Amino acid sequence: MTGSVTTPAATGRPNILWISTHDINPHLGAYAGVYPGAEHARTPNLDRLAAEGMRFDKAFAAAPICAPSRSAIMTGCFPTAIGTMHMRTKAVPPPQVRLFTEYLREAGYYTTNNWFTDFQVPTPASAFDDCSDTAHWRNRPTPDTPFFAAFHGMATHESQIYLDDEAFAQRTSHVHAEDRHDPASTTPPPYHPDTGTFRRSWARYHDLISEMDHWVGELLAQLDEDGLVENTVVVFWSDHGLGMPRGKRWATDSGLHEPLIVRWPGRVPPGSVNTEVVHLMDLAPTMLRLAGLDVPQHMHGTPLLEPGGRSVRSPNTYAFAALDRMGELEDRSRSARDARYRYTRHHHPDRSPMQHCDYPDRLHTWREMRRLAAGEAQQLAQGLPRSLLTPLQRRLVAPAKPAEELYDLVEDPYEQHNLAGDPRHAETVARFRDAVDRWLRTYGDLGELAEDDLLASWRPGGGWPVTAAPQFDQDAGAVSATCATQGAQVVWTTDRPQPAGDGGEAAGAAGLADAIGSPAPDRRHWHLLCPATPPPPDTRVWVKACRLGYRDSREVEVLPRAARAARAGGAIR
Repeated sequence: MTGSVTTPAATGRPNILWISTHDINPHLGAYAGVYPGAEHARTPNLDRLAAEGMRFDKAFAAAPICAPSRSAIMTGCFPTAIGTMHMRTKAVPPPQVRLFTEYLREAGYYTTNNWFTDFQVPTPASAFDDCSDTAHWRNRPTPDTPFFAAFHGMATHESQIYLDDEAFAQRTSHVHAEDRHDPASTTPPPYHPDTGTFRRSWARYHDLISEMDHWVGELLAQLDEDGLVENTVVVFWSDHGLGMPRGKRWATDSGLHEPLIVRWPGRVPPGSVNTEVVHLMDLAPTMLRLAGLDVPQHMHGTPLLEPGGRSVRSPNTYAFAALDRMGELEDRSRSARDARYRYTRHHHPDRSPMQHCDYPDRLHTWREMRRLAAGEAQQLAQGLPRSLLTPLQRRLVAPAKPAEELYDLVEDPYEQHNLAGDPRHAETVARFRDAVDRWLRTYGDLGELAEDDLLASWRPGGGWPVTAAPQFDQDAGAVSATCATQGAQVVWTTDRPQPAGDGGEAAGAAGLADAIGSPAPDRRHWHLLCPATPPPPDTRVWVKACRLGYRDSREVEVLPRAARAARAGGAIR
């Protein structure tokens, strides 16, 4: 990596605002009549956003759980190809793989992330100008600086469904009484038992979506207040399916089908609908394309929009997804979705779809499924037929699952009828088998390796690789630097090093930050060493190198030019 003092012109490039949430399917009012159950949502802000932009009806996550899905979104690469498919891990992706925001920084964008990461790698200082709970486009250096600002709301995370009554009321304080969902009038989908626990959970799920919608409205209002609506691409998305059984942690359509809305006034036609099959992973190359930048050849995603805002026709024939280890739950499934069908191949059909997993097994809906399954076992013990679950619901807690599944989502949106063994659909099954095989041959599948062996290949002996220190030079006042570590990026700061342990984080917060790979809280602002952000020649700076999955290099202190000249006896190197 090299850097110099030439500054590229960034004028005319759109700002980009990402608004993302956790653990929902397209249960938004804008999807009423498109996605089953969406008619129950009360989401005026997101409905208006869709009316002013483009609604994507067939957008899918790369994995039915957070970190692998988010790694795909941030890199534009399939998790199975770059080693980010297990939940959670600290992967070492191939050297060409970068978080796509680095390309925006190189083009002169001010990039921020507020605040959630979970990209399956420690977030390098090269990725964002600010990655914190105060990150905001309003902190950019000048009003003319183009920005990429990401906000990740936690209102709809599965954990919020199961709060106690007082905490839930506080969490949903912006939901008006007339907009709240009554459990008594809530009917769960057929794959969930119609019990008080599930009625209450579904009602709360919808209330949380309404609360999230209020938060979205606040961000959009800030954008309007700042006069930035016309030149800002707004993107709304969720990472995977709802936080209940058969959604999150399942390679099903309810685990992978996501809302995706894009607004760009004057470019994306208002009220437009995109029915193409798309990956959320396609967002990374799409943002680069809209910013007028080239899409790196190593990215697996496909741009969804042209620079002028026009839709790309047929970006994907299939959307592919994978399920691998989730906590201590060991499994492996590969799935493909076209415009009509979802096909899933289970590599461990002898394992239950609902194996024990410590965290979700503490959640009310998981416990309810366990309770009902235990009740049915008692019925059998008494010589009685099972009656607490339907055959469809019983599949969730069954001791095994089919080796293959195929569902017609047009005729069967709740995935009730597995067509994989139906001779009338043999041709469709064969087509999907071939598609999945070609996908894995083309990009590779690191899920085939035992995870211990994969980790050993990345970190022999358990030690983290360390990025080589940058080699720098200063010529005519300009600082340039190179790094011997392939794939490394060089960053610089004028902020002095902080004493060790001065981050001030509480133990719990620090534990979460480490788990999701948040950047080190060193309270220093690191710039990417590139033409857009050259270091000042007459100021002391500190330089280091970063590479995904590696420890940062040691810091190199670069003295001001005059001090270097004096130290060298008048000769400037």
